[in-house]
Amino acid sequence: MSLVRRAVAEDAPEVLRLRQVMIDSMADADRSTGWHPRSLPGLRARLDESDGPFAAFVVEHPERPGTLAALVAGTVDYRIGKAGDPLGAVGFVFSVATDPDTRRRGYARACMDALLDWFREHGARRVHLTASAEAAPLYADLGFVPKPDPLMELTL
Repeated sequence: MSLVRRAVAEDAPEVLRLRQVMIDSMADADRSTGWHPRSLPGLRARLDESDGPFAAFVVEHPERPGTLAALVAGTVDYRIGKAGDPLGAVGFVFSVATDPDTRRRGYARACMDALLDWFREHGARRVHLTASAEAAPLYADLGFVPKPDPLMELTL
């Protein structure tokens, strides 16, 4: 039996905790958690949608019941189709985190495998993510390749 399962609404507080673990690992991170209560209702609603464009996959913590050890979350976004990708479905991985005391057990990889399967089931032919230097080897092993980064951002 697989350790990985799709996250459900009841997992929302733990999903936010693991997302904060990921955020806290970034050099320029805003480590405040005051946003969690405001984010929780929307996250619960999205985790409750089994057919929506958002999915999260998790592994239960083996030593702490009721706690998650790993999280991978992503969305399928629509882009106008093109040659080789007429449906225009693009996967985006935006949150990968493992509880510090459960790292190096293959949990993130197992969750990524589940998310990649989910992307395939939803017609995504491409998957994008932003990788930390620490996680880049995992993604390369899964077949991700570095691309030039023309990303620009506007904060509204």
